[in-house]
Amino acid sequence: MEENKKHTQIQSLLVGFSIIDRIAKNGSPMKFNDIHSDTKIAKSNLYKYLNTLTNLGILYRDKENGYYSLGSTLIQYGMAAINQEDLISKVTPFLHEINMKLKETTLLTVWTTNGPMIVKMIHSHLGLNLGGQVGTILPISSAAGKIFATFMQHPSTKSWIKEELSKLDEKTQKQLTIEFEKIKKDNISFANEALAPNISSCAIPIFNFEKELLGSIIVVGFEKSIPHTVENELSQYLLRKGKEISAIFGFKE
Repeated sequence: MEENKKHTQIQSLLVGFSIIDRIAKNGSPMKFNDIHSDTKIAKSNLYKYLNTLTNLGILYRDKENGYYSLGSTLIQYGMAAINQEDLISKVTPFLHEINMKLKETTLLTVWTTNGPMIVKMIHSHLGLNLGGQVGTILPISSAAGKIFATFMQHPSTKSWIKEELSKLDEKTQKQLTIEFEKIKKDNISFANEALAPNISSCAIPIFNFEKELLGSIIVVGFEKSIPHTVENELSQYLLRKGKEISAIFGFKE
């Protein structure tokens, strides 16, 4: 009898989390019909689940197009789980400062077992959607992905790197390996079209007093507006900001 109790599960919770899981893994907002097609949940029941999850803030429904994405409550739970609230509050003013300087979308990412995840976003002055949102997991080919592949010391990092590299051809794998060595020396990374066509990004690391990677700040925009070399004046500005932010967490060169 006791053994049966241990395996008893609430079916409605399993269904609700299957919806959340599908939207999270999709990587971009989903419309009702796509969720229905993927989950095979009866439309009448799916409406109820989506309304409940939206009211709780677990999901967010865009009023203009009706698309569903992860909501603020779920993201707050995630941040509590990985204990990054303090990081976000301390880094946010710098995100705004960098955003004002470069006038491009500025992001903060932290490590999760699935890879680097966007946890804070300050949009560009033009309000453009550049291929990511809060909750998006970034690939190893992105500027942030390269930072984490280079500096992150975590048991899950090696398996993530192995899995991500397996998706790429041999030539690209070799190029990334060479690039990781340069990033280790320069403390800045660059990427082209990792999130969307004609979109570039650059990223800097945030370290603590033990030079452990806490997160990464990324600037994303159209190719012409984003620096591509460490010598660029904007790259040097970002490197100075990276040192300033890391100093708050006790980092000293």
